[in-house]
Amino acid sequence: MTADLLEQREPNCALQIAGEAFICDPFGCLYWPEENCLIISDLHLEKGSSFASRGRLIPPYDTAATLNMLEQRLEYWRPKTVISLGDSFHDKNAAERIPQQYHLQLSAMMKGRNWIWIQGNHDPLAPANLEGQDATELAIGPIIFRHEPHSGPSNGEIAGHLHPAAKIKRRGSSVRRRCFIGDGTRLIMPSFGSFTGGLNIRDRAFNGMFLESDQYAWVMGQNNVFQIHARQLVR
Repeated sequence: MTADLLEQREPNCALQIAGEAFICDPFGCLYWPEENCLIISDLHLEKGSSFASRGRLIPPYDTAATLNMLEQRLEYWRPKTVISLGDSFHDKNAAERIPQQYHLQLSAMMKGRNWIWIQGNHDPLAPANLEGQDATELAIGPIIFRHEPHSGPSNGEIAGHLHPAAKIKRRGSSVRRRCFIGDGTRLIMPSFGSFTGGLNIRDRAFNGMFLESDQYAWVMGQNNVFQIHARQLVR
């Protein structure tokens, strides 16, 4: 029943930010056709092992699940450039801790591509044992990529960090899914990592970031993305 709240809607995966056209992928990445660029955010690789080191034992399969999904999306989109918007690793030592098989898998994905590691609050330094370019922010034309969104309006910004999620409620049923959130001037990406949670877009952390009349969520269904005006979403 809850799936019908999304599937009954017309899917719409296209959006514009600062006049540039993007495509929302139903698995949580963003494709920029003009630049043949794929944007991902908040992979939080090795989150399971980070928790385990502090005595919180969770299934240690997050890195494998996240990298396998990323590999699928790279095969689908075949981008020239990949931008990872920070918190790619769950802590500053996670890149060194990653098992060799996953290190090799990630290295193979990076081969032949421009790969940019945007610094996050969990991973303030680029992984020393992997190739790629390190940046605090990256500007390409009118678009600026960063990990943490600015608190006020920020034209052309694409950021992560907040792990947005949307909740829809109809006739006593509800569904909560990860989402992209934007208003045509900026966009906040969903988390791509397998063991990452979500923050409801009605949370005060999002206050003042978007023009309410133009604020939409691109909500991820099973195989499609559905554009829903923010006023239709609940806390």
